[in-house]
Amino acid sequence: MFRTNIPTMPQPTSLVTPPAVVEPTTIAPAAPTQPAAVTPAPARPAVQLTPGTMLALVGSGTAVVLVVGAVLVSMLLAVAITAASVAVCAVVMRSLLTKRRPHPLRPVRLAHGV
Repeated sequence: MFRTNIPTMPQPTSLVTPPAVVEPTTIAPAAPTQPAAVTPAPARPAVQLTPGTMLALVGSGTAVVLVVGAVLVSMLLAVAITAASVAVCAVVMRSLLTKRRPHPLRPVRLAHGV
């Protein structure tokens, strides 16, 4: 049951043909041709950042960082609150399960001889 079984290679049942022989061919280099004339692309004006644009970019970047930070901190706070509530529940459950108090419907046994 626990012995390893190595599969054997099955023998072919039909006529087997040998693989075809591939002979290398020679490659003749092509005659050199003149490259076509490349037309230069029209010059695009560079983007110029004015002080107002820079201020807007910095302000929006700052806003994005603050929003992402607030979302991450709120998620961390939610996890911390959940962990604290689970810990409180665990302590309450442990204290309820380990208390040795008699059941209210069972009679109380008195000490020996009383």
